[in-house]
Amino acid sequence: MDIKKARVIDPKKAAFSLAGEFKKFAFKGNVIDLAVGVIIGGAFGKIIDSLVKHIIMPFVGLLMPSEKGYLGWKLVVNSKEIPYGLFIGEIVNFLIVAAALFFFIVKFLGWLMREKKEEAVAVPALTKDQELLTEIRDLLTRKP
Repeated sequence: MDIKKARVIDPKKAAFSLAGEFKKFAFKGNVIDLAVGVIIGGAFGKIIDSLVKHIIMPFVGLLMPSEKGYLGWKLVVNSKEIPYGLFIGEIVNFLIVAAALFFFIVKFLGWLMREKKEEAVAVPALTKDQELLTEIRDLLTRKP
């Protein structure tokens, strides 16, 4: 590397440049929307988790009875307990969250977006004046 060609960086300019870039990034609408989405997603996850742990898994526990429902499902190996029931509960939780997100994002929002696209595509018919102006424009573009 040639020392003469090395660029001298002014630390003050670099700091202000970095601050400006951060400001542009942090206050974009997309970042704020993302933050709101993460917060709502966390709350939604807690609701689904509660649904699985307090409603669905107790029903599963009724089908395969034990003292504590699925919480009591354990495998004992050399006097060590492996609580596989908790793992199954988390798998069911994941599947329900994935299904809820699929139906909400893919089906519901897809349906709404399709409606908006159909509204945007539906161009109103031209009035008689607009048709005449279009014909005049086309005739004028043909002539050199």
